[in-house]
Amino acid sequence: MTALAVRTVTTDPVNALEPIALDDLVATAALLTRVDRKYVVPLATLDAILAELPAGARALEIDGSRSMRYRSVYLDTPGLDSFHAAGRSRRRRWKVRTREYLDTGASFLEVKTRGGRGTTVKERVAHAAAHAPAGKGERLVTDRIGADTAASLRPTLETTYRRSTLLLPSGARATIDRDLSVRSLLADRSASAQRVAIVETKSGATPGELDRLLWQHGLRPVRISKYGAGLAALHPELPRMKWHRALDHHLDLPRPIAPRV
Repeated sequence: MTALAVRTVTTDPVNALEPIALDDLVATAALLTRVDRKYVVPLATLDAILAELPAGARALEIDGSRSMRYRSVYLDTPGLDSFHAAGRSRRRRWKVRTREYLDTGASFLEVKTRGGRGTTVKERVAHAAAHAPAGKGERLVTDRIGADTAASLRPTLETTYRRSTLLLPSGARATIDRDLSVRSLLADRSASAQRVAIVETKSGATPGELDRLLWQHGLRPVRISKYGAGLAALHPELPRMKWHRALDHHLDLPRPIAPRV
């Protein structure tokens, strides 16, 4: 008798959650002013954690999909002021990027600044992807970081990934980013992280349900930024600053050999 191969089909726990439409998610938990906590989670343990989400957790669904493709292009000054300010946790730090939703074609220019009590304030306007700030985007950037700094911005790093978005019963949100790739726009260098997901929880001062689940599995928040860690990983001549632990122990982005001068 010939043995038959048994194929095991794995199901993404995100697909088992009740869906929520984008408009309903925004109306329920926009949280553009929030406390963010980031975790680097091995894919081998991610499904087990998601399977323990409380009843009532929902997943964003757009056109039948629970996983959306993103492309972000980060803008910085020639001196990389945004990179260095974030890495040194300066109070007046900022981040400017264009973000493209590849499955829908929508794109925005986003500016992140620091609010009170450690909160992150994100503002955005519709904007052509990967272009220098113009129109409303230019005015927004100028108002937030100053005319001289805004005029000096240039593309420095591109990131792509797949994102799932969750709404927890408490109203907290979480995003799960898989298949992260980073590409320097300052040099011909790129890398990808295929064995981990970046989970970001977004809530008020009180940690949400997913935070507590992650803690139960021995995972703690890490200091990580796709922009900061990605640029530092691809450019060994740059300091790793507060991202060194995430790069050395959590995020599997290889560090290229610095070119000889």
